[in-house]
Amino acid sequence: VIKGFLNLTIASATWIELLNEIQSDEEYGLVKATETSPLVMIEYSSPNTNKPLHLGHVRNNLLGNALANIVAANGNRVVKTNIVNDRGIHICKSMLAWKKYGNGETPESTGKKGDHLVGDYYVSFDKHYKAELAELMKWEAGDPEVRALWEMMNNWVYAGFDETYRKMGVGFDKIYYESNTYLEGKEKVMEGLEKGFFFKKEDGSVWVDLTAEGLDHKLLLRGDGTSVYMTQDIGTAKLRFADYPIDKMIYVVGNEQNYHFQVLSILLDKLGFEWG
Repeated sequence: VIKGFLNLTIASATWIELLNEIQSDEEYGLVKATETSPLVMIEYSSPNTNKPLHLGHVRNNLLGNALANIVAANGNRVVKTNIVNDRGIHICKSMLAWKKYGNGETPESTGKKGDHLVGDYYVSFDKHYKAELAELMKWEAGDPEVRALWEMMNNWVYAGFDETYRKMGVGFDKIYYESNTYLEGKEKVMEGLEKGFFFKKEDGSVWVDLTAEGLDHKLLLRGDGTSVYMTQDIGTAKLRFADYPIDKMIYVVGNEQNYHFQVLSILLDKLGFEWG
């Protein structure tokens, strides 16, 4: 029949029988993972230790945790991971401001959550660029005083983060720290430089030319030898695939990071990683 309609009515008993069947199965719709099921690593949260978690982190925390639950419910093994960006100029801003204006304040003496206290000093820092850069170089050189201050203030922030994570009901199986992964990344960048994948400018900075891939030139190491986010992400990826037999890696980030991860994937391929 052209443009005909067929109206069906399902007997109520059929719906009731189906719903009773679903009700009787406590794990209805769930597929249990086995030892041979694909292993999926999901990164989310990824905070900096110079300020509290913000609304974007709320989004990524809830989306990442929900995604992990969904992926697990579909029969995959899941590793929930976090990368804490605990080094860099932004961290040193908080450290310098606390040294200059802090008068020994602590979370205990002020009654503030540690991440909020450190964030306040980040805001108060008056952008003394030469001083902040010198402090970063001291950090990478392993200056004992700078490293001790860094460890103390980061621990304040971690305690604040943990309180927030508990309130949100999210958690992680493994946490990586940029301070541990950036050296791995620098090593791979220098390896790529030696092999001719990357090039060095007159100021000593290391770059990669991605114009053949339809992109641009990307900075990998600053002229003073300090690393950038891309360097750290190369090292973090290397460590993760060494730690776990990952079949799939999912990054839960804002879409403004699309370009960054497009570049990361290309660089990992260039460096010879099969999983790039």
